Amino acid sequence: MLRGVGMKRKLIINLIVIFALLLCGCGSGKNEEEATEINMTISEFVPVTTVEDGRPDIYLIVKVLDSKYWQTIVSGTRDAGEKYGCNVYYAGTNTPEYWQGQEELIDTALDSGADAILLAPNDSTALATKVEEVYDSNIPIVLLDTVVNTESFDLCYMTENSLAGQKAAEEMLSQLKKANHSEGEKLSVGIMVGSDKSQTINERLAGFFQYWTAHAPANWEINTDLMNCNSEKEKGEEILQNFLAANENIAGLYATNNSPSQAVANVVLKNELKNMVVVGFDYSDEIKELVENPEYRVSTMLQRQYDMGYRGLQAALDLLNGENLIGKFEDTGVVAVNNENMDEAEIAELIVQN
Repeated sequence: MLRGVGMKRKLIINLIVIFALLLCGCGSGKNEEEATEINMTISEFVPVTTVEDGRPDIYLIVKVLDSKYWQTIVSGTRDAGEKYGCNVYYAGTNTPEYWQGQEELIDTALDSGADAILLAPNDSTALATKVEEVYDSNIPIVLLDTVVNTESFDLCYMTENSLAGQKAAEEMLSQLKKANHSEGEKLSVGIMVGSDKSQTINERLAGFFQYWTAHAPANWEINTDLMNCNSEKEKGEEILQNFLAANENIAGLYATNNSPSQAVANVVLKNELKNMVVVGFDYSDEIKELVENPEYRVSTMLQRQYDMGYRGLQAALDLLNGENLIGKFEDTGVVAVNNENMDEAEIAELIVQN
């Protein structure tokens, strides 16, 4: 059932406005004092290609070192570096909150004589000035996965996250219908996020709400008590167990990124919630186990992060060679993967890359 355009727009605006309020307090399991005690660290740059004199030196800075998602970006950058003959070094932070560490790594890359920088920024606002500094020094800077709040960068390869959120909602509605939920049935969908400060996550939320508002049956609702696991899988599991105990009629769970997807997958498997529709992001071992199991109705939105790294390095080399690249953004896209389509050739190849 389509709702009125005026009602739809009003609801979307209201929901986006309250995202910050919802995320600040819901299920974080962490107070401000505890948050300051997180051990934030950075790594040293290490080469991921062979290193030879006379080749361009490209420095890659990722968000989270200990993450399959970011290691896939490293793999794409490494493969492109080997193919096109350049020296690729990478480093990163241990947590996506540590934008100051990325500032330090950018300075280290510059001091080391970087010919170009590939950056997956931890904070779109806080890092804008540092990105502008690199850009104004005529050193190519290509963004991966996340944009910054400035026009002073060369190119950004990323998922268009509002569209990704819309596709996630479309997949959720499709799978709920395949699970034989009728339009007249009263049901709710719960949402878990990995951060209350991520522009990426807010855009995925906005896209999800936008599509849902336009296309969901009137009796199908989103539970606006949004859960926030603060990138902690174990804490997310605890929060979700409490959420499910406190809320009836939860027929679906949407996880906006990798860590909450892991948490949701673990709870669903542990409790054998075979009737729960799950839509997550990325292809962790936890979500993979459920997607491959036909007894569960689990989908995940696969990003093309390998392409982000590969194409980002290609762009950096093109810039070094004096080419004028058109546009600022390249949407690498997402694909909904489930047990029904995972064996299709294109999707199987994408799974291998993830």
